[in-house]
Amino acid sequence: MRKNEIQVLVNWGDTDVAGIVYYPNFFKWFDIAGHHFFRNAGLSPLKLSEEQQIILPILDTRCTFKHALYYDDILTIKTAASEINNKTIKLNHEIFRNDTMAGSGYELRGWVKKQKDGSISAVRIPDHVRQVLMDEPETETVEQKPMFNA
Repeated sequence: MRKNEIQVLVNWGDTDVAGIVYYPNFFKWFDIAGHHFFRNAGLSPLKLSEEQQIILPILDTRCTFKHALYYDDILTIKTAASEINNKTIKLNHEIFRNDTMAGSGYELRGWVKKQKDGSISAVRIPDHVRQVLMDEPETETVEQKPMFNA
């Protein structure tokens, strides 16, 4: 299955009064990593929405917190497609500071079409999209611009 890595810099605003990363930021970083994952697979969420009226809403998410993170930490977020069903895609995320895993979890995203009347409905993921997500690229994508990804 396809994999992706990005780096994120922990900003001061990501922390609480004790200087520890506030837990909702793990979900923010999952979302950022998910969007980078789709872009690097040639499935830009913006283009999908504009050109095909496909959106990728989060249907379920979970995170297990293992170690605290702090201001100015540089994090590596590893994302991998773990399940591709008829109408959903599950992305697993692992957040590392150096070699220490700080948290892990997943996002379950729907493959959803916006209709002209404003309604939305889940639709079958096309075979060519399924193939792109299942194929592991020959070279792994690693984005290392932590100042720009947060």
